[in-house]
Amino acid sequence: MVDTKLSTKNKPNVVTAQDVANLAGVSRSVVSRTFTENGSLSEATKQRVLKAAEQLGYQVNFLAQGLNRRRSQLIGVVVAHINDPFRSLLLEALLKEIQARGYQSMVTEVRPGDELDETMRRFTQYRVSGVIVTSGQPPEALVKECLQYSIPIVGINREIDLPKVDVVCSDNHAGAKLAADQLIAAGCRSIGWLNYKHSTWSGLDREKGFQSSLKGWLENKDHEYIEIQSERNGYEGGFLAAEQLIASGQRLDGIFCATALMACGFLDGMRKNGLDAPKDFHIIGFDNTPLTAQYSYRLTTIEHDVVETAKRALWCLESRARHEDMEQRVELIPVKLITRNTSPIHSQDS
Repeated sequence: MVDTKLSTKNKPNVVTAQDVANLAGVSRSVVSRTFTENGSLSEATKQRVLKAAEQLGYQVNFLAQGLNRRRSQLIGVVVAHINDPFRSLLLEALLKEIQARGYQSMVTEVRPGDELDETMRRFTQYRVSGVIVTSGQPPEALVKECLQYSIPIVGINREIDLPKVDVVCSDNHAGAKLAADQLIAAGCRSIGWLNYKHSTWSGLDREKGFQSSLKGWLENKDHEYIEIQSERNGYEGGFLAAEQLIASGQRLDGIFCATALMACGFLDGMRKNGLDAPKDFHIIGFDNTPLTAQYSYRLTTIEHDVVETAKRALWCLESRARHEDMEQRVELIPVKLITRNTSPIHSQDS
């Protein structure tokens, strides 16, 4: 791996403040004041400059307006649901890796209803050296705009079907197979899959891998596959799913959950109804967060290495900056099964 700083050179077709000034028929200082808070300008002049800037596709380099006039090496990071344990771990790993490589972080949390394109446009205005998207689908037009300014983009645990945008994600299918193999080895005859009704791409990808891994097992007529979709996400969704399962009269002796947080909720929901793992059923989650290791859960789970994910994401940005015309790369992060109390290895419970 070549540890090279991202290129910060402007392409020849990058529009400058002087270009805007020429088109608007004003001085360069007037353009600067137009994009500065409390700049002293008449409304008519300001609108003329803004119209010229829009016509030329001009993006303000806010960093150049700093007191020291030096350009920082900023990496933009788009996050969502920061209170989720796994997302919090991932963000922490990203921030550490960004700092270790000599950059600074510009983190924006996208909440429900927020527009991702607005965040991406802000990043281009600040001329960030790279963008990491952990939530949402970046608009194609803004991706092209970032590429025009030599700003590489990488998505984490996203399905991004855009040329020159690299993707780093956990090996969901390998993780799902590990979970299926573990539940089958435990002697489970009725196996469930639990996910949020409005799942992320990662959850859906894990579901595909899990179903594929159970195909041979399902050839036995005595085996049953139960799919559970929860109306809510996270811990609450898992807890609610357990209560609904009990109310339906259905029984299962093994279940794989799309996330560890949902698995913890399901486990507590079953305990409330007098059932516990591994005595009554086996349960496996995905993402080895600190919560899963706590004594009250001791959850068997699939570990996704967030440190390696962060390293690979930064490597993608840096190498993409050096070779902009490469085809899209999809980097799969290896996973492993962490066996704990809720599904101990080689158990023969059924």
